Amino acid sequence: MANTLPALTTAELWPLLPELVLATSAFALLLFDLFFDARQRGWTQLLAVAVLLVVGFMAATGMGGHGIVMHEMFVRDGLSDLAKGVICFTSAAALAYGFDYLKERNSYKGEVPVLVLFATLGMMLLASSNNLVMVYVGLEMLALCSYALVALERDNPLATEAGMKYFVLGALASGMLLYGMSLIYGATGALDLPVIRAAAEAGGDNANLLLAGMVFVVAGLAFKLGAAPFHMWLPDVYQGAPTPITMFIGAAPKVAAFIMAYRLLENGLGPINEQWRVLVGGLAALSLIVGNLMALVQTNLKRMLAYSTVSHIGFLLMGLAGGGVIGYSAALFYAVIYAITTVAAFGVIVLMSRKGFEAEEITDYRGLAKRDPWIAFLVLCVMASLAGVPPFIGFFAKLDVIRAAVQGDMLWLAIVGIVFAVVGAFYYLRLIKAMYFEQAEEGSEIHARNNRGMRILFAVNALGLLVLSLGLNPLLAWCRQVFVA
Repeated sequence: MANTLPALTTAELWPLLPELVLATSAFALLLFDLFFDARQRGWTQLLAVAVLLVVGFMAATGMGGHGIVMHEMFVRDGLSDLAKGVICFTSAAALAYGFDYLKERNSYKGEVPVLVLFATLGMMLLASSNNLVMVYVGLEMLALCSYALVALERDNPLATEAGMKYFVLGALASGMLLYGMSLIYGATGALDLPVIRAAAEAGGDNANLLLAGMVFVVAGLAFKLGAAPFHMWLPDVYQGAPTPITMFIGAAPKVAAFIMAYRLLENGLGPINEQWRVLVGGLAALSLIVGNLMALVQTNLKRMLAYSTVSHIGFLLMGLAGGGVIGYSAALFYAVIYAITTVAAFGVIVLMSRKGFEAEEITDYRGLAKRDPWIAFLVLCVMASLAGVPPFIGFFAKLDVIRAAVQGDMLWLAIVGIVFAVVGAFYYLRLIKAMYFEQAEEGSEIHARNNRGMRILFAVNALGLLVLSLGLNPLLAWCRQVFVA
C-alpha cells in the first residue's frame, strides 16, 4: 500500500534546527568521550555546556523560524522558544555546578553530560508537542535519562533506592498518562491536539469517555510535576540523588511539564476546561497545604526543598487553573522564575559540600554569616526569593498567580495561596536564622568551596533574583506575548 504521508522537505526541518543541533551534538559527545581518559573529561563537560548555551540562544531568538511541521506533530512558536531557552540555560547551569562535585566523588562519567543532553532534547520535544505520540516520546526520553542520572552513584544505597523508586512510580505515572491518552483517542479518533479540540467542541456520544481520559491525563501530569497527592517520589529522589542531579531534575523539567500540561489541557481539551479547571484547582490547593506543612518539620535541607517544590507546584497550578492569557502567562512566569531559583537553591548545597561532608542539614549552616558573610548574604537572597519576600522576584511571581486566580473566579484558591505563602516563609527563615543568629558547633566544617568559577556562577545566579525584579516588566510582557500571539 502506498505511503500517504508526504515526504519531509528541507523547509520543514528548519523549525527543528535547535533539536537537530542538540541531538547531533549529543551523539558526537558520546563518541568523543571514547577518546578522553578520566582526567580529560572536563572537556566533555565544557563542550556539553557550550552546546546547551548555543542551542538555548538559537531557540530563544527563534532561529530557524516558526511553524507546524512533521505532519503537524511538532509546533515551533513563541511559547516553545521561551521554554526551550530556559530549559537549555538551566540545564547548562546544572552541568556547570556539578562537575567538581561529581568528580570529587568519582561519580563523573562521560555518560553524564550525554544523558543531560538527551534529557534536554526530550524536554524540548515536550515543549513543541502538537500530538499525543510526540508528547509521550518526549516524556519517555526525559524520564529514562532521569532514572539513569538519579541512580548514578551505584555504591550509594540512598541513590539506588531513589532511582528504583523513581523508575517504578514514574512507570506507573506514564501508564496513567498513556491510558488517558488512549481514552482520548478512543473518544475523538485523533492524536493531533487541534483535531482533539475540534472533536471536544463538537461533543457527541463519547463525552463521558473524553472526561475519563482527561482525569487520567491530569493525574499523570500531576505526578510528573510533583503535585500532591502524587508527590510521594519527590523527597526520597531529591535526597538520594547527587545534588547536581537533583538540581537538574528539579528545575528544567518543571518548565517542560508545564508547557506539556498547557498544550494538552488548553490546546487539546480546552472546550471542557470547566471540568479540568476544578481538578487542577483542587490539586493546587492540596499541594499548597501538604507541601508547606510537610516542609515545616524537615531538618534535611534537600527534603525541605523537595516538599517546598510541592508547594511551588501548587502556585504554578493555581495560574493554570485561573485560565486565560493572565493565568497562563502568570503560570509560565512562575515556572521560569522557579527554575532559576531552584538552580540557585541547590547551588547552595553544591557550593558548601565537599567529599566526606554533605551540607544537607539545616544545622550545618550555623554561624555561616561570621565565616563567610558574602556567601551567607547570597544564600539569604535565594531563600528570600523562594519565600516570596519583596523585592525579590519570587514575590512578584506569587503575586501574579494569586491575581490570576482571583480574576479566574477562584477566590477561594487565592486565599489558600496567600495563607500558605505566609506559612511557607517560616521554613526558609529557619535557614537564615541558623546562618545569622546561631553559633556554629565546635569543629564545624561548613565553608564555601574555594572555587572562583563556582562562586561567580552562584553570585550571578543569586543576585539575578534581585536584578530580575528590577527588570520585571520585559520578562512578564514576554510571557504574556507568547500566549497572545
